[in-house]
Amino acid sequence: MPSPSPRRTAAIVATTAAVCALTLTPLTAASAAIVPDPITHSADAAALALAPLGTYETGVFDASAAEIVKAHGDRLYVVNAQAGAVEVLDYSDPASIAFEYAIESDGIANSVSIRADGLGVIAFEASVKTDAGHLVFFDANADDAEDAYLGEVTVGALPDMVTITSDGKYAVVANEGEPADDYTVDPEGSVSVVKLHPTKLRASNQGNVRTADFHAFEEGGSKTLPADVRVFGEVPEAGNPVSRNLEPEYITVVGTTAYVTLQEANAVAVVNLNSATVNDIWSLGFKDLGVPGNGIDPSDRDPRNAPTFGIRTFEDLYGIYMPDAIDSYSADGETYLVTANEGDAREWGDYVEPVRVADLEDDGYGPVCADSPLAGLTGAADLGRLNVTIANGFDAEAKCYSELYAFGGRSFSIWTTGGEQVFDSGDAFEQITHAAAPEFFNSNHTESNLEGRSDDKGPEPESVVIGEIGDRTYAFIGFERVGGIAVFDVTTPAESFFVTYVNNRDFSVSVEDADDTDAALASAGDLGPEGIAFIPAASSATGTPLLAVGNEVSGTTTLFEITELLD
Repeated sequence: MPSPSPRRTAAIVATTAAVCALTLTPLTAASAAIVPDPITHSADAAALALAPLGTYETGVFDASAAEIVKAHGDRLYVVNAQAGAVEVLDYSDPASIAFEYAIESDGIANSVSIRADGLGVIAFEASVKTDAGHLVFFDANADDAEDAYLGEVTVGALPDMVTITSDGKYAVVANEGEPADDYTVDPEGSVSVVKLHPTKLRASNQGNVRTADFHAFEEGGSKTLPADVRVFGEVPEAGNPVSRNLEPEYITVVGTTAYVTLQEANAVAVVNLNSATVNDIWSLGFKDLGVPGNGIDPSDRDPRNAPTFGIRTFEDLYGIYMPDAIDSYSADGETYLVTANEGDAREWGDYVEPVRVADLEDDGYGPVCADSPLAGLTGAADLGRLNVTIANGFDAEAKCYSELYAFGGRSFSIWTTGGEQVFDSGDAFEQITHAAAPEFFNSNHTESNLEGRSDDKGPEPESVVIGEIGDRTYAFIGFERVGGIAVFDVTTPAESFFVTYVNNRDFSVSVEDADDTDAALASAGDLGPEGIAFIPAASSATGTPLLAVGNEVSGTTTLFEITELLD
């Protein structure tokens, strides 16, 4: 494990249990502070307000030192990928969040989940990410690292997310199976279903692990892959090209069914947990960016080569939803799925999927078709700077692009469990960030700028979690680039609406541009929210509902208090 931050003053005492190394540090408080003026913007008569209470700071910049976060009792369990560990933090005093100990293993920690009784599971990818990963089981009630470790099992390649079912019977793992960086090896994506002891804090054994694969969807298999599920690019190895192409990202579980996002494929897999089989895969379709309310700001140099704010619609331009996180909830007896439509591209070896519109022809992929309404919009002030995929929209007969497809929906969506979209937030995210911080509405996270991400994926909605407060249901969505959390009331799915937005960031501090990165990082606030955990009042150490956010670029974990506002 790397040396602790200079902000931690206590020595680390290392212990080892089996093949899992664990470290213990005496309780110490982090020194980070909330920025003086967190950015907020709310709808008229907003029913909720969010305010940051306290922050824990690792002092590590842009190295994924705070990603996924879960709560149990008065502790937060935070994935620190940079350290290859899950850090255990005491938040009983939210203004002075304190480090207790860390759980380590070989490889890189990617995700953590904790059952109500304290049985915890951490997903670790192998040091060679194309090799099989593993799960580490731990007791979240333990007072020190040595007592926490329970055991481990092997799962698929690059286990990116783990969740425990609400009945506590299974741990379900999204094995992403990304290719090697040079694209010489591409393991199959899969979903591991691990049976847990229902009442005891005990590690599962290897016999409890089953794998749901995508073999039935290969050519000649027993199931048909829908045409709009994106299977594309190169496959460096013979055999099972569909299985190697599909890369499970995130999971939500409803009863005995897991719904798994296949981000790059723009699809969701439906997995039966009892049989550990993939029953179905459905495409999310494409977002029509020519429809009013669905516009985007597509350029960081508009007009006249100068950045500015401008939401526009474009006929024959589409967004590929490509969700990262997914959650679920019930409304009026029906179950709904909620996705954060981040977007992601395949870039492995010599295969590079994204190309700027202005470069399509020069890079040898073909021009925009002359009869397309987009043909005259390939300059920098229009669509020329926008990154689009080379894998969709090409008319092979005409040898040109009749349609263009951008990455991500710049939105969140609500779907039925059959894949029907009942709500999408349209262009609300860019409208909200502009209203809240007009000089930084599409800023990057490592540096502060007006619209450094307009030509890519905008605010880049990364994470989403559902929480119930009173008789209302809310979606909390994290924006990876500009930062901040947007809250929507989703009580009636088809009539969901914006409530409030808060961003614990000081845009006057641009860390990437600073001469002293450490000093800038300490005052910049939260950069790059990656994971969100909703903590209901009944489970909260403060007795009030909270939101815990792990920020991978600033390496901070921040607690927000959620306050109901009177009518």
